[in-house]
Formats: sequence, C-alpha cells, structure tokens
Amino acid sequence: QVIDGTSLGWGTRVKGFAACFAIGCLCSLLGSCLLWIPKKGLLLFAVFYTLGNIASIGSTLFLMGPMKQLKRMFEPTRLIATTVMLLCLILTLCSAFWWHKQGLALLFCILQFFALAWYSISFIPFAR
Repeated sequence: QVIDGTSLGWGTRVKGFAACFAIGCLCSLLGSCLLWIPKKGLLLFAVFYTLGNIASIGSTLFLMGPMKQLKRMFEPTRLIATTVMLLCLILTLCSAFWWHKQGLALLFCILQFFALAWYSISFIPFAR
C-alpha cells in the first residue's frame, strides 16, 4: 500500500534509508569527537548529536513514508515516548543556541539518548 502511494521503488527507499541513517551516525560520531574542543566543543557536540538523531529518525521515513511514520509515532502506545523524545531534541538545541547553557545542553543530550532509546523500544512488540 505504501509502495503504491509513492514514486520511489523499494530499492531506492532502502538506499535512502541507509544513506540517511549513515549520515545520522556520522553526525553523532562527529559530535562526540568535537566534544573535546576547548570552549565550543560542548555546543558543537549538542548540535551534531541532535542533528544525527534527527537524521536517524528521518531515515525511517524512507521505509514507511511520512504519513505512516507520523501516525505510528503518535499512536497512544508511544505518544509519551515520542513527546519526550521530541521535547529533548528541541530543548537541546534551545539550550545550545538561545540560552547558551552548555551544561544544560549536555544534560538534554543525555536525556535525548534515553528518550530515543525508549522511543525505539516502543516499536518492538512486548519490549517495554
């Protein structure tokens, strides 16, 4: 049904998923490496780590399609996990760019990790 509603073939969708997921992993890894740069390292870590997580989540759009992904994200069984995850992503960027609180950005990165893990586990039947 999803394949009929899009112009992308299954092979193209898998390649898009792999590329987007690889970019997400690369951004997260780059952010971890930039953490050790004096003064701006924590800010760069927060930004790249968050962008990596967004790209990784976005990679599943290629497999499911945007509307199905959004519907599944906001199903009652994973509504809290999705809300906490998105809130942590936004708060990380806010604390890095607008509030200029590096410690808070690091805290939200840690919370972001746990929120993303909780969100990911919500897609595995009987895992929570």
